[in-house]
Amino acid sequence: MATDSSLSAAPAVVAPAAPVFPFRTTLSLAPLVEYWQTREQSANAGIALLAQAVGSQVTQAPWILQPVADPSLLEKHCDLVETLMLAVFPPASLATDISGAIGPFQRRSFFSTRLFRDIMLNKDGLVKQPLNIDMPAMERQLGLMAYQLVLHRVYGTELPALGAIIFTVPDYKIGLYRHYSVEFDSTFVQVRVLGEALPLSDEQRETLLHSRHRPEVWQAILPAEHFELEGFNVLRLTDVTEQEILSELKYDLLERDVLQTPARFEQIQEKLRVLFAQPALQLGIAAYDEKKKAFMDFGRKINHSFLTKQVQTKAADSSFRQIYHRLLNNREPLVLKDVANSDLPDDLRQQIMSLGIRSAILALLPYGNDTVGLLELGTPDAGGLDEFDMDTVAQFVPLFAVAVKRNAEDQQTRVQAIVQQKFTAIHPTMEWRFTDAARNLLAQFDEGNRTAEMEPIVFEDVYPLHGSCDIRGSSTVRNEAIQGDLMEHLTLANKVLKKASEYQQLPILDELKFYVTKNLKRLREGLLSGDEANIYDSLKREVEPLFEYLATHTADLRPVITNYWQNIDPRLGILYKRRKDFELSVTTLNDAVSDYLDEEEDKAQLMFPHYFQRYKTDGVEFNIYVGSTLVQDKPFDLVFLKNLRLWQLLTMVEITRRTAALKPTLPVPLDTTQLILIHGQPLSIRFRQDERQFDVDGAYNIRYEIIKKRIDKATVQGTGERLTQPGTIALVYAQSREAVEYYEYIDYLQDRGLLAPGVEELELEELQGVKGLLALRVRVQL
Repeated sequence: MATDSSLSAAPAVVAPAAPVFPFRTTLSLAPLVEYWQTREQSANAGIALLAQAVGSQVTQAPWILQPVADPSLLEKHCDLVETLMLAVFPPASLATDISGAIGPFQRRSFFSTRLFRDIMLNKDGLVKQPLNIDMPAMERQLGLMAYQLVLHRVYGTELPALGAIIFTVPDYKIGLYRHYSVEFDSTFVQVRVLGEALPLSDEQRETLLHSRHRPEVWQAILPAEHFELEGFNVLRLTDVTEQEILSELKYDLLERDVLQTPARFEQIQEKLRVLFAQPALQLGIAAYDEKKKAFMDFGRKINHSFLTKQVQTKAADSSFRQIYHRLLNNREPLVLKDVANSDLPDDLRQQIMSLGIRSAILALLPYGNDTVGLLELGTPDAGGLDEFDMDTVAQFVPLFAVAVKRNAEDQQTRVQAIVQQKFTAIHPTMEWRFTDAARNLLAQFDEGNRTAEMEPIVFEDVYPLHGSCDIRGSSTVRNEAIQGDLMEHLTLANKVLKKASEYQQLPILDELKFYVTKNLKRLREGLLSGDEANIYDSLKREVEPLFEYLATHTADLRPVITNYWQNIDPRLGILYKRRKDFELSVTTLNDAVSDYLDEEEDKAQLMFPHYFQRYKTDGVEFNIYVGSTLVQDKPFDLVFLKNLRLWQLLTMVEITRRTAALKPTLPVPLDTTQLILIHGQPLSIRFRQDERQFDVDGAYNIRYEIIKKRIDKATVQGTGERLTQPGTIALVYAQSREAVEYYEYIDYLQDRGLLAPGVEELELEELQGVKGLLALRVRVQL
């Protein structure tokens, strides 16, 4: 028995980390002899005569039916081997096919065509290691192919092929590489069962069917030491370089920034060199500027275009434009088989040749009806590129066009991103002020002041309005949801562990049950910081891997383990029921409030342009600033401020009613509380470039920000009751005169039946750094 130590080894269980080909293999020509014997009685007289002649030679060489322990024996009797191989290698194909015969899934070839030897064999007759597949991956693939052969030949079950195998092989003649599709033909490989054939149940067949790429599963069900492979494989290669390169280019050029990264651009160029079999081919790309009606170098850091780089004088630029116009007018690629003898302008021809380019193809990059760029290919050999290459060029021109178009769009996006990075997502009301500041900065740059900075952007004398719709007790409800999910998750795990203890006495089961029980007891007392992360981490690392083992080896445990996994969210990998309901309820409330606010805000902008800011937490908050300095060429009057204040109160009434109506439909019934902060004096707001947002400006005005951040926790003096209550609106103010205006609004809304009769006048407990606050509280008619 002969085995190639470079590929085969003694029987062993396949290790996923470092796969080794697991089967015993024997090189033998006996299956081929049997093939000829079956043809001796062929109805085709010619085939029958040939088969009989082969049989006569075999009779004189009985060794041919034995395993080939010494491959040199085949070389000694090469005439007989060549005669036998006529069944596999027709003489007419020897000069064109890329085929070779090897021992079963081994690496040493004992018979091959000339092209196979040139492409795939090293000087020792071994199949070269492909550049794109390492040895462990190769042996893993060969092992899976052998397992499928065993399943088919011994058990009569045939699975679909594992998929195309592509070998990337160096071509030393030109210093590049080629791609070949490889077919492993196992017609002449026989599978011998060592001992009694292992039984194979329907369930095991189904397992193998769904584990086609897991050799460890195959080894467990069909141990390789029970089988032996005898005969030889035939490898047939097909050059698929063009298809593979075009496919790779497609995926490469769909990636962002592929044309802006030097290393990636070099990779694209290298693939085109392989495609054209031109190791010195140069790739160039020029973008087309529709406004300037001209091509230009693509990108600032990378000089992609080897032609536009040469346009340094007016004369050269004029000559180059002739080429552009010629391409744009004819809409056909320009093929320069020999630059030296082309009809290019003299100066341009000399500049191109100075780059070492003697043949070139220039092709427009069309995108719809537009031209987005120019593709340039050049080689140092006259005739290296010609008209026959145009079919190939036509296949990838659209790919480059898409990449160049997307790059142009990305550039525009980057410009917009810089604006947002320097400023913020500019509110339309204030956009004019940022534009003025940017123009002033550019003017300083133009005057030579390269250290100029953006001027301060401050809006003075603006009136603030603040409102919030908060979800009552959201932190408590969230913690209860997390606690409930954790306890149920641990309970499910505990059921599996207890059941497993009935079948297997493993110390680890007792330890894990202790861990789960201990955490269940602690969770019943309350949820501590870090509990969630620690418990889930332990379940993932220690408990759930054990479940996979138990499910594989103990069939009676599968129902309880299946029940465990059915309760686990497949995307998050945790039990996610109560939190899901809670988060869905919060999202539903927030979306309802936000959508309504956005809809009403559009209407409010029509009253008078103002700055509006809304953001979500566990609830929704919004800020409004309005004043004459925010807008251009539009007079401001306090009547607009009063109008917005009444609008704000009306909006909060409707938000209260809508969220109350939503409560019965929510998975977790949540209440909301509504709050308005009244501030009667104007203040200044300043754009802070470090945080890209507006803040109030000045020490006096900062008190407004402090109050705004703390009043949601305010309590009523003397009672300790929370100011904000479901079904009500709380209006907080610092001075009595600020509430006078709102009494009028409340009276109006009570008359309309939107608010219940009566107004609570309340004093608030001192907040950190804030005291003397007052509040009104009114109940909404739901």
